[in-house]
Amino acid sequence: MTRRSLLTALTALLVSACDTPGTSGEKSASETPSAPLKIAAAADLSKAFEEIGLAFSKLPGHAKPTFSFGSSGLLAKQIQEGAPFDVLAAANVSYIDDLAAKSAVLAETKAVYGRGRIVLWSRKDAGHPPPKELADLRDARFAKIAIANPEHAPYGKAAKEALIKVGLWESVTSKLVYGENVQQTMQYAETGNADAAIIALSLAIVSTGDYVVLDEALHTPLDQAMAVVTSSKQTAEAKAFVGFVNGSEGRAIMRRFGFLLPGETATAAAP
Repeated sequence: MTRRSLLTALTALLVSACDTPGTSGEKSASETPSAPLKIAAAADLSKAFEEIGLAFSKLPGHAKPTFSFGSSGLLAKQIQEGAPFDVLAAANVSYIDDLAAKSAVLAETKAVYGRGRIVLWSRKDAGHPPPKELADLRDARFAKIAIANPEHAPYGKAAKEALIKVGLWESVTSKLVYGENVQQTMQYAETGNADAAIIALSLAIVSTGDYVVLDEALHTPLDQAMAVVTSSKQTAEAKAFVGFVNGSEGRAIMRRFGFLLPGETATAAAP
């Protein structure tokens, strides 16, 4: 072997050694965090998913997801129109089923993550006693009542159904102010732009207001589900996130925010 060929061979060996996974030169693929997932999520998940995202990112090889919170109907429409999300977590399983029928989400990744509950919420410093039941909303002290828009927000639809069920819808219609989603609905009451609001238990739990959980028999069950978006470029990572939400660590977080799966009890949901 000539001197030149020997030098060439040695150089090739050095380059190969530097590129070998697990050396000090570079991290292996399993150690390199992936690009953040883009999660479209119902507004009632805003608090729970902040914790879920942080816990998920602590797992090896995962980055913290980025979240876009809004009404399920509008998020589903955006996905159908090609919005670049990886996962949709909807406040009603019907949105997942509709998108699966249109091949916009992967039907086999559908996962129910809990049943939502609605509550009647008001500020502690409102200057008058809080409502204890829906019938109290007839009182003049509740001049403005906030609910999410029932046209595209599942919690707004549930609020409307409950008001109809107890015979209040017609008498309070003139008092209603509509939030774009359940989180904005709560903000109306928090800022004094509404005297009471019908919102998600998951938001009320971490609030400083007064609330009473409403009978779930007053409305269609809010079975909530998620699925991987068909156009996702990170299908494996998206499936990992869906699995994490319903895994042991994810369930512990979700239960603290009132999201119970079939078979789970209120006792198990306590912080």
